[in-house]
Amino acid sequence: MPGAGSAPCGRRRGQTAPVVDTVTVEDVQLARAALRGVARETPLRPARWLAEKVGGPVELKCENLQRAGSFKIRGAYTRMVRLSEDERARGVVAASAGNHAQGVALAAQMLGIAATVFMPVGAPLPKVSATRGYGADVRFVGSVIDEALVAARAFADETGAVLIHPFDHADIVAGQGTVGLEILEQRPDVRTIVVCTGGGGLLAGIAVAVKAIRPDVRVVGVQAAGAAAYPLSLEAHHPVALPSMATMADGIAVGRPGDVPFALVDHLVDDVVVVDDETIARALLLALERAKLVVEPAGGAGLAAVLDHPERFEPPVVVVVSGGNIDPLLMLRVIRHGLAAAGRYSTLTVRVPDRPGSLAGLLAALAEADANVVEVEHARIDPRLSLHEVEIEVQVETRGPAHRDEMLERLAGAGYRVVHRD
Repeated sequence: MPGAGSAPCGRRRGQTAPVVDTVTVEDVQLARAALRGVARETPLRPARWLAEKVGGPVELKCENLQRAGSFKIRGAYTRMVRLSEDERARGVVAASAGNHAQGVALAAQMLGIAATVFMPVGAPLPKVSATRGYGADVRFVGSVIDEALVAARAFADETGAVLIHPFDHADIVAGQGTVGLEILEQRPDVRTIVVCTGGGGLLAGIAVAVKAIRPDVRVVGVQAAGAAAYPLSLEAHHPVALPSMATMADGIAVGRPGDVPFALVDHLVDDVVVVDDETIARALLLALERAKLVVEPAGGAGLAAVLDHPERFEPPVVVVVSGGNIDPLLMLRVIRHGLAAAGRYSTLTVRVPDRPGSLAGLLAALAEADANVVEVEHARIDPRLSLHEVEIEVQVETRGPAHRDEMLERLAGAGYRVVHRD
């Protein structure tokens, strides 16, 4: 698996992949007709903070402003509106960490279909509440989407409910592909489209639509480094399952690409890159500060890729922001992590003599460095400390990497020993 930062998977479109036609641009156009009045045509918003790095226009396709907070309603409704009366009567079942769950639940509510959704234990509470709010029966199984999907398949076998897969079905891919049609109409001169990727339904659908109309446009997928199944699978020329996953981007934490989207991605997509969680956190913070957009970690993967390696993306660039359903508690942690990654928030552990005035002296040194102290914690009883030492953990705000480094230099110059820094 690629390491930290962004990295290409080392493959380009058309090397050995066969021609596939499981989903065509005509299918995507039919899906768009079915979605009129159901899915919103989400806006493109300029991102000057990325454009400055890329050297040309960068715009964000704001699927975080879509109904139910993500692009998932497109595929879910497309799949479900095509069910027969008998299939609708049996109900539907799905597995999801949240966004697909909401898309299925909303589509089911609109079509009058009973829906059961299996979600991993620990799924974000806002996504759980929204899914229930649309009328779905929510059940918790496992810790990742793949485990919930096993339970959903078993439920379908037992009850006759129709499984609405989150990405591995032609109708799902066709529905997601409507994002690509909108991008071409909204930005006709686009040169690169960047798409966050889990199982591959959104990436495959956009690639089908875009490559049929504008084969010169580069379509680039982005995965979280802790759940990057596509680079390995593309190298092997077949879907490869990851042994484990670890990423904050739960919406794209998929252990194995779907067979239907993989064949299309292998044939049509120009590249797949990976980004680490630290860069995703920085991207979410910048989206909040600069674009005034609330973005979930999975939805920020594309932003992170452009932020990390802007030279890889020829402008005009459109980055698909796939969703904005983020737990407020996670948002607080992401903001803190993003501030730390940007050099604007640090946690320092400093050892000082255990005598009156030591804490005051440390705080004075930080004040002289113009660092804002957020929180202080004292530790006197610890086997690592001598009888005459105290450990002070200080959380501080700084103006950026240069200011942070200056603060650390001032502390060292004043004789303070920083034994740990986050």
